[in-house]
Amino acid sequence: MSLDTDKLMERRRQRRQATLWKVVAALFATAFVAILVARTVGPEVGSGLGTSQLFDGEHIARVEVSGVIIEDRYRDEMLQDLKDDDKVKAVIVKINSPGGTVVGGENLYLGLRDVATEKPVVAVMGSTATSAAYMTAIGTDRIFARQGTLTGSIGVIMQTADITGLLDKIGLKPEIIKSGPLKAQPNPMEPLSPDARRHIESVVMDMYDLFVGMVSERRAMDLDATKELADGRVFTGKKALEAGLIDAIGGEAQAIEWLETEKALEADLPVVDQKPDYPREALSERLFGAFGKALVSERLTLDGLLAVWHPNL
Repeated sequence: MSLDTDKLMERRRQRRQATLWKVVAALFATAFVAILVARTVGPEVGSGLGTSQLFDGEHIARVEVSGVIIEDRYRDEMLQDLKDDDKVKAVIVKINSPGGTVVGGENLYLGLRDVATEKPVVAVMGSTATSAAYMTAIGTDRIFARQGTLTGSIGVIMQTADITGLLDKIGLKPEIIKSGPLKAQPNPMEPLSPDARRHIESVVMDMYDLFVGMVSERRAMDLDATKELADGRVFTGKKALEAGLIDAIGGEAQAIEWLETEKALEADLPVVDQKPDYPREALSERLFGAFGKALVSERLTLDGLLAVWHPNL
């Protein structure tokens, strides 16, 4: 009798566990489908027209730069469209980013300078606008920040690791065959040679000189004075104003006021969000892309030269 009771209780326990796992699986599947649907039908995807292009009257375009800055040809095309659109009378660039790749920041800088040849462009910094995000900001005609904004961090970094000691401890010895001593340097599976270190440092400093030159030119600062500020440190908005890295303390309202008073823009023009017109991705790409991003931070995929301040890895 006791044996039958034990079997009955065990079957009930197994059914409860099976039901629990079914509920968990159903919730996971529902959440996953919701993510895919949200990404598929979001306002910025697959419309064929950017948001600003759907607005028929004269207006100010608002462009958001957030997260880690990387190369983005759809964003570059959007900036070209803004330049060519006669109904766009000015562009406000709202920045909240720790930076990103050097080339990502350089592309944004050049794109904004190109837009500025036709119409005024103004930057409004949020909580953070450092490194490549500051490089982006100096591509505009005027920079506003809050007193508590973190900005600056002018510099370039390349990171690697030497795991040869760990490999020795676990009994692994990598075999590397390459065409020259500087090929695949830095490489975590071999110590960094003095020649490789000197070469990599020269590459980093070359990009650093590019960044410093941009700041010196755009902020009308002496090169030596710029280098004193370009040691990687961050500034509050208040200190950045004192150092000449920004133009004024304020937000979007102050930016619009400046456009009206200094650039003779018509008062009370509507401000319309403009986003890149990203194409729809294939379902399989969304499926595996969303799953991969759930497991691995996108920031871990960054490679090469970075101009970034403390990314959350």
